[in-house]
Amino acid sequence: MKKIYCILILLCMLLSGCTGYPTSTKTTNSDIFISSGSDTVDPYITTTKKVMPVYTQAGDKTEPKEQENVDKKPLVLTAEEVSRLGTKKEGWYFVRKPVGVPSDASENGKALLKKYHGYYLGDTSKKYIYLTFDEGYENGYTPKILDVLKENNVKACFFVTTPYIKSSKELIARMVEEGHIVGNHTTTHPSMADVSNFETFKKEITGCEEAFKAVTGKDMPKFFRPPMGEYNERSLYYTQALGYKSIFWSFAYRDWVVTEQPTVEAAKKDILGHTHPGEVILLHAVSKTNTEILDSIIKEWKAQGYEIRSVEELS
Repeated sequence: MKKIYCILILLCMLLSGCTGYPTSTKTTNSDIFISSGSDTVDPYITTTKKVMPVYTQAGDKTEPKEQENVDKKPLVLTAEEVSRLGTKKEGWYFVRKPVGVPSDASENGKALLKKYHGYYLGDTSKKYIYLTFDEGYENGYTPKILDVLKENNVKACFFVTTPYIKSSKELIARMVEEGHIVGNHTTTHPSMADVSNFETFKKEITGCEEAFKAVTGKDMPKFFRPPMGEYNERSLYYTQALGYKSIFWSFAYRDWVVTEQPTVEAAKKDILGHTHPGEVILLHAVSKTNTEILDSIIKEWKAQGYEIRSVEELS
């Protein structure tokens, strides 16, 4: 009788799926957007955010650990869902911390970036720096900047506009040839938070892509920097829907005013005084000061044990 009872218990466990292994993956409803057909904004692949079962040992007990799907593809919203996205224009900002401590940002900004493939920090557990330059127009300093990067065996990301590409074809070709990333900074440099129509938004992006391909014969890498750092939820969604990652920053300073350049001493103190693990640094290539200090800044970063990594590693 005891043997029969044990067999019955075992059968119940098998039928109920209580075998110690997961029978399905869990999805979080907040990140699931389902297309309802013809009213989608654009035919991008819908996806879900999966929580994959990962097991860790805690004493004698095996516990599940949540892990986000790193291959998450762009979400698809219906026209009605897009109409409900936040449209309040925000200007990106970061909160400086002491040297060695990663910058912070607003909770809402961080949440939106996480949701729509945006980044302002990289891996903060390692001494990594992601060096980026914005190129709205050429002020004569980019050749020297490229020389310094090459001499120090450093790769950067240059965010460029369509007019820049068309007027600086040799520099664009050189950036690509020397292994740098050339990112998208739009065609006319508008505040993308003000662009409500998707097709208009798309043209700002694709215009830059087409100019880049005409010069290099290559597809433009899918990294986007919003002009002036202005965004809203809708613009971040549109950017993601076009397959791009939005790259903001955890350090920048007032280097873009060519008639009011900071001194070499002040600039170096500002940059090195706020260097931190995972830093995404924004520098403007129109800056005379940046060009003069770049070599010494890179050498100092390396002396402190920092590595300059590619934005391709942001995930």
